[in-house]
Amino acid sequence: MQHYKTSLVDEAATQALGKSLAHCLQVGIVINLHGDLGAGKTALTRAILHAAGHQGTVKSPTYTLAEPYEILVQGQVTKLMHFDLYRMRSPDEFIEAGFRDEMNEQTICIIEWPEKADGILPLPDLEIHFAIIDVGREVELRALSEKGKVCLSQLHFAPNL
Repeated sequence: MQHYKTSLVDEAATQALGKSLAHCLQVGIVINLHGDLGAGKTALTRAILHAAGHQGTVKSPTYTLAEPYEILVQGQVTKLMHFDLYRMRSPDEFIEAGFRDEMNEQTICIIEWPEKADGILPLPDLEIHFAIIDVGREVELRALSEKGKVCLSQLHFAPNL
């Protein structure tokens, strides 16, 4: 599967999608999240982190630009970096902050507002687009690499459960 589209009627559906995604994460995967403010990007990331074993709070890195976490992926402790580039003024800030070093085969990266670092970021393995609709959100997942394809092929999501 290279493409998956669904509707999320409420927060519980967003949490269920995050839980499903947590179970198909691979070490080194890069996931870009697109959507307007309030579309559900941070809520999805929070659900992924909690489903992958993070016990504490998950704050939006809107002001810090990045927050590191340790999670379990396929039984091994793995670093996940949650980036929120909304407040970045130029793509150079990403490089100056040393964030490019986090883009490696050992770290999972989830990036909100990746368009703020166009030309700096590597191509993602998975893109997730959120659209606010009358009731809830419409979400489209697109695999852009072999890692992304494997992730989507392992995704078992039932939005109404």
